[in-house]
Amino acid sequence: MSDKETNKNTSRSFFSKLKESVSGASTRVTSNFFDFIGKNKIDEELIDDIETHLIMSDVGIETTEIIIDQLKKESNKNIKTTKDLKESIKEIMLTILEPVDIPLKINTNQKPFVILMVGVNGSGKTTSIGKLSGLLSAQNKTVMLAAADTFRAAAVEQLEIWAIRNQLEVISQETGADPGAVSFDAYASAQSKNIDILMVDTAGRLHTQQGLMDELIKIKRILNKQASDSPHEIMLVIDASLGQNALLQAIKFNEALGITGLIITKLDGSAKGGIILSIANELKIPIRYIGIGEKASDMQKFDRFQYVDALLNYSDP
Repeated sequence: MSDKETNKNTSRSFFSKLKESVSGASTRVTSNFFDFIGKNKIDEELIDDIETHLIMSDVGIETTEIIIDQLKKESNKNIKTTKDLKESIKEIMLTILEPVDIPLKINTNQKPFVILMVGVNGSGKTTSIGKLSGLLSAQNKTVMLAAADTFRAAAVEQLEIWAIRNQLEVISQETGADPGAVSFDAYASAQSKNIDILMVDTAGRLHTQQGLMDELIKIKRILNKQASDSPHEIMLVIDASLGQNALLQAIKFNEALGITGLIITKLDGSAKGGIILSIANELKIPIRYIGIGEKASDMQKFDRFQYVDALLNYSDP
């Protein structure tokens, strides 16, 4: 089998799993659309029904209003069938997602290219680092990991397991060490070894814990002193199952740090797949990757076409 065929099969497999993962949201979005066949305009009853289903899918009130307003504007285009309606909603959703469908670009002229990973406890941050480091290593990039989550010994151990699996080096210190010092040492080591990418894991924290948020700001400042443009990517890992609470977390982390990219995890454990649309509309921060399971292959680059097709229950590509 050729590499092209392998990639196509992998993409199809991921799409099928993504479709299954957002099936709860998909059912809510599409369940009553079939009643639309035979109508040649969108009436208030149908508008209300669609609005309810979108909100139940955690698309959010503000984003839902944008979709509904646009549908009303298009109601004079003689939409007659379920297919017409789905296509119209698909185009509106794709427009909302277009500004955030921007892949991570690694500038290898900036060595090391520093990715600072942040997020709340339980978001899947350390696991995401492990998966992402594997994806980047597969692109023939040299990667080093920094275990700046010094509060949990288990976090270092988890990172080391991923490092062994991906054949990477981890820079760590004893439990309770200064996370800023770990980041400083890791940068110096990566620079001396001409490493392409340094990924810095940090302790999970709630956005309301100001002391811990200040610690992240300190880590960012330390990395910035090593190179004026570092960290080159500040990536927030978001748990999709939290719904609108995830949006609030993202807003607060962005205010404190200036988030440049998102990884949205645990879509497999959530019927709230519509949260991606809400995050895209309100934050306009690039969504780099999405996660739909525990396997390394269950994290892939975000693709707005693939996501919307899964949400609207289209067939496999």
